[in-house]
Amino acid sequence: MPSLNDIRSTFLGYFEKNGHRVVPSSPLVPRNDPTLMFANSGMVQFKNLFTGVETRDYTRATTAQKCVRAGGKHNDLDNVGYTRRHHTFFEMLGNFSFGDYFKEQAIPFAWELVTKELDIDPSRLLVTVFHTDDEAADLWKKVAGLPDDRILRIPTDDNFWQMGPTGPCGPCSEIFFDHGEQYWGGPPGSPEEDGDRFVEIWNLVFMQNEQFEDGTRRELDAQSIDTGMGIERVAALLQGTNDNYATDLMRALIEASADVTSTDPDGPGTTHHRVIADHLRSTSFLIADGVMPSNDGRGYVLRRIMRRAMRHAHLLGAKDPVMHRLVPALVQKMGAAYPELGRAQALIEETLKLEETRFKATLDRGLKLLDEELSGLPAEAPLPGESAFKLYDTYGFPLDLTQDALRERERTVDTEGFDAAMAEQKAKARAAWSGSGEAADARVWYDIADEHGATDFLGYDTETAEGVVQAVVRDGAVTDTASKGETVQLVLNQTPFYAEAGGQVGDSGEIVTEGGRAKVTDTKKVAGVFIHFAEVTEGEIASGAAAKLEVDHARRTAIRANHSATHLLHEALRHALGDHVAQRGSLNAPDRLRFDFSHAKALTTEELAGIEAEVNAYIRQNSPVTTRIMTPDDARAMGAQALFGEKYGDEVRVVSMGSQDGSGKGADGATYSLELCGGTHVAQTGDIGVFVTTADSASSAGVRRIEALTGEAAFAYLAEQDRTVGDLALDLKVSRADLRDRVRALSDERRALQNEVAQLRRELAMAGGGGGAAAAEARDVGGVPFLAQVVAGVTGKDLPPLIDEHKARLGSGAVLLIADAGGKAAVAAGVTEDLTGKVSAVDLVKAAVAELGGKGGGGRPDMAQGGGPSAENAENAIKAAEAVIGG
Repeated sequence: MPSLNDIRSTFLGYFEKNGHRVVPSSPLVPRNDPTLMFANSGMVQFKNLFTGVETRDYTRATTAQKCVRAGGKHNDLDNVGYTRRHHTFFEMLGNFSFGDYFKEQAIPFAWELVTKELDIDPSRLLVTVFHTDDEAADLWKKVAGLPDDRILRIPTDDNFWQMGPTGPCGPCSEIFFDHGEQYWGGPPGSPEEDGDRFVEIWNLVFMQNEQFEDGTRRELDAQSIDTGMGIERVAALLQGTNDNYATDLMRALIEASADVTSTDPDGPGTTHHRVIADHLRSTSFLIADGVMPSNDGRGYVLRRIMRRAMRHAHLLGAKDPVMHRLVPALVQKMGAAYPELGRAQALIEETLKLEETRFKATLDRGLKLLDEELSGLPAEAPLPGESAFKLYDTYGFPLDLTQDALRERERTVDTEGFDAAMAEQKAKARAAWSGSGEAADARVWYDIADEHGATDFLGYDTETAEGVVQAVVRDGAVTDTASKGETVQLVLNQTPFYAEAGGQVGDSGEIVTEGGRAKVTDTKKVAGVFIHFAEVTEGEIASGAAAKLEVDHARRTAIRANHSATHLLHEALRHALGDHVAQRGSLNAPDRLRFDFSHAKALTTEELAGIEAEVNAYIRQNSPVTTRIMTPDDARAMGAQALFGEKYGDEVRVVSMGSQDGSGKGADGATYSLELCGGTHVAQTGDIGVFVTTADSASSAGVRRIEALTGEAAFAYLAEQDRTVGDLALDLKVSRADLRDRVRALSDERRALQNEVAQLRRELAMAGGGGGAAAAEARDVGGVPFLAQVVAGVTGKDLPPLIDEHKARLGSGAVLLIADAGGKAAVAAGVTEDLTGKVSAVDLVKAAVAELGGKGGGGRPDMAQGGGPSAENAENAIKAAEAVIGG
C-alpha cells in the first residue's frame, strides 16, 4: 500500500522523467496574485507564465503545491472534520505546459500515470469533458479506450476554467474514481453528484482561449496545460478507503492527537481529532511561511483556524496546551518534502503554545457566556447576533467558532444581528477616533480602514508582491485615478513596503499597474492602513487596478543593516556603561543610524572604541537573526529590551541576535541581544558588514546620542579617513606609524609658542607698549588710584592676568583695560580687595561697555569683564568709569 509520500514521489518522478522541471511549492501567501488570500491551487505560482508576462528557462513543470482554503471565496473551514474530504490544508500535485504541449500529450500523460504508475483500476475510472470539446472526448476514446458512457459531457462552468472575467480560459477534463455501490452518490452531472461514490481525483485544464470584456474569445497563440491532482483523495483510494482522514498521514496525526489528549482516536471524539489533525497542518505551514496570528487579514484567518482546533482539544478534555506537542509528528511525516517545516519547527511550536495558553484563559468564560445566553432562549431560537458579537469582541471568539460550537447543539446564529453589532462598533470607533499630525487631519485614512480593513504587510520576507489598489488619495480626498505628474497617496490590500515606525524610516520603491507607474518616496501607516506617498511617473494609476509592488532593494538592505546594528549597539552600551542604559530614540535610515540612550556624561575614547569593537565582534560572529511572537509580559520576562514610552499590543515581535557563548546560535540563556521590535532586520549579523561610530554628543539632559555607519557607508567613511591619514603623513614627511607622535609634537610646540606669545604680549602691555599708558601713570580719582589703559595686540582672555599684575603693582586701587581685539572691544576691570566695598569692578565694566556700544558685562566686585562692537570710543569709556569712581 503506497504511502502519501510514495505517491508524491511517484508523481513528481514520472513527470521529471518526461521532461518536466520539478519546481518547489510556492509559499502559501501568493506574491503574484493579490486577489487570493492564500495559494489554493498549483497554477498560482505560474500565473504570469500563462499570461505571458513572465518567461523562465523551462516550458514544462511539475509541482507538489501546498494549498489552504480557509478564507475568502475558497473557504472550506466550516465543513472540516464533519466530512470525508474537506480540508483547510491540502496538497495539489500538478503538471504544467507553457506553450509546449497540449491535449494530445496531456491526456496520455494522465492516463499512463493513473493506470500504470499508480496502478489504479481503469475499469473504475470515468472522465468528464466540456460539452463542446470533441477533441478531448476523441482523445480519451483513443488513448484510454473509454466508451461514450464513461466520457460525460458537462455543459456547466464545472468543466470550463477561467482565470477571471477576462484573460486566459479553456475547457476542463476531470478524472473520477468509482468507489463502489456501497457508497451513496451518482456520477458527475447527476442529481446525486455530491455523494461519496464518485470522487474527482484529477482535473486537466486546457488553456486554449483568451476572453475579452464583451464575452468574445480567441484562441491563444501559446496553448497551455494546467492540471491538479488532490494527493489526499488519491491516497485514500490507493489505501483502500473513501475517507481522506483514514490515510496514513492523517491517521498518524489523529493518533498523535489521541495520544496527547489520552482519548480514543475512533471513539466519540473522532470529529475533534479530525479537526485538530487538519488544522495542525494549515496552521503549521502558514506560520512556516511567515503568517503570524493577528486581528486582521491572513493573521486573523490563521488565528481562527488555531482557535477552532484548540476548542476541539478542549472538548477532548485537554487541560493544558497540546497543539504544539503535535508539531514533531507533522514534521516527521512532511518535513522531508517541505524542509521549511523543519526549519520553522521551533517557531511553530512556540506560536501555537502561546496562542493556546492565551486562548485557554478565556475559553471557559466564553463558553460559560454562551451557555448563559442559550439558557434563556427557546430550544429552536438562534443565538442573538449581539451575543455572538459579545463573544467575539470580549473573548476573541470569531463568528465561525461560535457557529461551530452551536452546530454540535443543532443551533444557529443570527448573522444579520452580528453584522449590525459589528457595524455599530465601527461607527462608534470612528466617531471617537482622533489623531494628530498631517495624516490624522485627513479622516480619509480612517474611512479607508473602515471600508477595506487593514493593509496586510508582507515585507518581513519579501520585497516584491502584487496587490490591488484600494484607494487613490489626492489633496486629502479619495479619487478614482491619478495621472502622470500628480503626487498622490496609494492604499493597497497588501504591500511589502515597510511603513515608518520605531525609528525605521518608511520604504521607497515603485508601484506598476497595467495603466501606469508610480515612484514611491515614503510609506507611513495610519489606523492599520499603509499609505504609499507616490508620484505618478507614467500613464495613470486607477483604483481597483492590480499592481506590482517593488521595494528599493538597495535602500531596504542598508536600512536593515542599520536597524540591526542599533540592536547590537544597545547591548554593547549596556555592557560597557551599565544596566541604566535604555533606548530613548533612534533613526534607522539608509545612509546612517542614530541611537539616543540614557547616560549622564560623554563617553571616553576608550569606551567608544570598546563599544565599537564589541559590535563588530558580533557582526563577525554572523549569527542568525531570529524573530518570535509572544506577549509583552513573556518577552520582558525573557529579558527583552523594550522601547521607552512605546505602547505594545497583545503580541510583540521579539528579535534576537548573537550568542554570548560564541556558538553563533543564540541559544536560550546565551542570546546577546533580545529586543521587542517590529522593524525589518538582516538575516545574519554578518550582513551588517562593519560598524563605525562617527559622533558622540549630548541629545538632551541625561541623554547621549551616538551616530554611526554600517556596510558600504562605513567602508566609504573608513576609506576617506585612510586617505586623510595618508595625505597628512605625506605633508608632514613621516610614516603613518609615526604620524601620531609627530602631530602630538607639533601640538605641544604650538601650545608652547602660544604661551610664549601670550606672555610677551602681557609684558609688552605692562611696559606700556601697544599704544597704552605705563602702569606708573595711575591717577587719583576721588581718593582711589585708578589705572586705565587701552592695549593692542592682546586678546580678551589675556586681560584678567594683566589686571591681576596691575593690581599687584598698585597695591590698592582700580584698573580698567580695553583691548582692541580684531576690530571688537574687550573690557576688563579689577578692584583691590580693600576697595571693593567702595568701588565694584562690575559697575566699572558696565559703564565702559555702554560707551563702547555693548550691553551688560559681569563678574565679581574684584574682577569683571565685558565687550563691545568697537574700541573707537575707548576714551569716553574710560571717562565713564572715572565717573563711577568719582561718584
